Amino acid sequence: MNLIETGIEKGLVRFDEERNFITYIHQNKKRNFSNPEEKVQAEAFLSLVLIYGYPANRVKNYVSVQMGSETKEADIIVYADDECESPFIVAECKKEEITDQEFNKAVDQAYSYAVAEGGKFVWITSRIKNEYYEVPEKKPKSRISAPDVPQFGVKKLAPYKYVKGGISQSETGEVGEVKEPTVDYGKQQKFFELVVVSENELTRIFIQAHQALWGGGQRNPSVAFDELDKLIFCKIWDEKHPRKTGDPYEFQIFRDEKAEELLARINGLYEQGRKKDPDVFKEDINLSPQETQTIVKYLQRINLNKTDLDSKGKAFETFMGSYFRGDFGQYFTPRPIVKFIVDSLPIDNTSVVLDTSCGSGGFLLFALDKVREQANEFYDKGTEPKEHFTHWHDFAEKNLFGIEINDQIARTAKMNMIIHDDGHTNVIAADGLLSDTELQTKSKNKHFVYGNFDFIITNPPFGSTIKQTEKAYLHQYNLGKKDLDWLSTNGINKAAIRDSQSTEILFLEQCHKFLKAHGYLAIVIPDGILTNSSLQYVRDNIEELYRIVAIVSMPQTAFTSTGAGVKSSVLFLRKHKEKSTEKIANQKAKLKTTLVKDNKFIETVEKWEKEKNVAIKKSEEEAKKKNPKADKKQISELIKDDKAKLQATFTNKINILKEEMIEKYFAAKQQTLDDYPIFMAIAEDIGYDATGRNTGNNELIEISKELAVFITHINNTEK
Repeated sequence: MNLIETGIEKGLVRFDEERNFITYIHQNKKRNFSNPEEKVQAEAFLSLVLIYGYPANRVKNYVSVQMGSETKEADIIVYADDECESPFIVAECKKEEITDQEFNKAVDQAYSYAVAEGGKFVWITSRIKNEYYEVPEKKPKSRISAPDVPQFGVKKLAPYKYVKGGISQSETGEVGEVKEPTVDYGKQQKFFELVVVSENELTRIFIQAHQALWGGGQRNPSVAFDELDKLIFCKIWDEKHPRKTGDPYEFQIFRDEKAEELLARINGLYEQGRKKDPDVFKEDINLSPQETQTIVKYLQRINLNKTDLDSKGKAFETFMGSYFRGDFGQYFTPRPIVKFIVDSLPIDNTSVVLDTSCGSGGFLLFALDKVREQANEFYDKGTEPKEHFTHWHDFAEKNLFGIEINDQIARTAKMNMIIHDDGHTNVIAADGLLSDTELQTKSKNKHFVYGNFDFIITNPPFGSTIKQTEKAYLHQYNLGKKDLDWLSTNGINKAAIRDSQSTEILFLEQCHKFLKAHGYLAIVIPDGILTNSSLQYVRDNIEELYRIVAIVSMPQTAFTSTGAGVKSSVLFLRKHKEKSTEKIANQKAKLKTTLVKDNKFIETVEKWEKEKNVAIKKSEEEAKKKNPKADKKQISELIKDDKAKLQATFTNKINILKEEMIEKYFAAKQQTLDDYPIFMAIAEDIGYDATGRNTGNNELIEISKELAVFITHINNTEK
């Protein structure tokens, strides 16, 4: 039962039938509950009564305060006496969406009320953020930072608020069982346990904290994102740090603590975390003491480790999306597509999984969640906690690998996985198209080895071009070379390095190198790879390297919400054994040789070449007869048009012949190469529209079920 419902039950508040208005019964004050500030104020009032223990008759809402010649209104005043003549706590309540600048104004306002009324403590709350101050008895009335306001009867405020095993309270205000250490009101301040929050609230906390660091342009948003990540990292580390029941958390505001002292403590947490995970962050925290203090106030009360994995994962991704979706939208594959791919594949805790363009880590996280769900099926968390943990944690730590070219996004992926409890160990910042030896050297991770992975799940960047002049590794790729022309008519049939090649094409080959034999690749590709005649050589390459498992067409709008409008499909491939690839390549080469020979292709072309040359010669002779005084250059100019027509006719005949040969080749290939079924599907509704809004229907769910069965059949029958 949450605070509002408890308040109704205990006769503290009531609502009208439509729940539009709230009445504070002891004061007989009726207010508009649709007002965002009123909701915050109602919970603050009830917290003071139900959690902090103050008698309802000592807690007044909307109290007039005389400020010189002006009369103001304090949201809540808690009095030290039943006569309500001695103000003790002044509370100011603001809507959840308040900016940091507006919040600071509210602090000034509330503190001035407290000074004017003779209050001893000040509480400013937006529910998302809370600040507390103690007002000194003697002048000057400088602010003393406080971790909380006193509970009823407490004479001396404790130095901190949050401890392991304190009072449990959910984000909705639900009060849980009071655990040790338990103390009585009036003798000693009770301490609180960290709060488990909802996805929506956590998202708002992340976004508002980022906005506070960004400062409306005072700091680059990218830098602000990195700095917030560092403090989230410290927060998670602090929560995981072993401590006894009753011991305080380090990541919180202490009483009368200078901002510089807080920063020093946070830096201590940061250094401890970096010793264990030196690859997550290399730079120091670059925030002022005051900025650090602000972010701690946003994050201190929440329990990131105990918040539901899916909730905090979605919250972090939503937060990332709100920041990155402009310039960095390519790093985010929509969750329905990611889930579809992972659900379709038989990934388990023994699988070694790689994303060669991992972005924020979405594919890896869904693979981890899949294995966690398997752990839930195999082991009981209560009776088999060690087995349950080992099942998924070993997979996260040893079997998940990611490569991301952008340093910042790679750090974000690591943080995203840390927030999901693990899996960040083998995420590296590097160009995913480097050779395995180069990747090993750069990352000092010996597991990035060709032929090491069971599954590769990825959405490589589309449309980017790798130029030979910029990336010298292009020659390492067969698809970085020009295709050998088996119907060459000029005698040149040698492979030449391309000037450039699209990244998505190179990743098809790179993924093949990383996969084990019979390993699976699931990759998002632009439809041009499947349909453009100029990319037939790519399809030929896929045919030799992979068993084509499935092609699932996505709607045009699949990536519109992330800033991409290219029509795409998901291609599922299974790597052939080397012998199978050699067999297919040899069969195709033999077919081409046979067709060229049987159809007398070379002889025909040579014959037409001679006929063309004879016709040109004849045209020259006729021009000379008509223009006997003309020199060679003049004759050439006179027959220029005729020569062009003859050449065009010749070229056209050759092209028609080549088309006929290619048709014969495809027909012969279809008869010669081993045939196998391919799963094909068109998904028109994938759960969201072009704006990213939920449509209430996702055809990918049913498609993934059918595809999973199809893949299982392949594994059981095709060895």
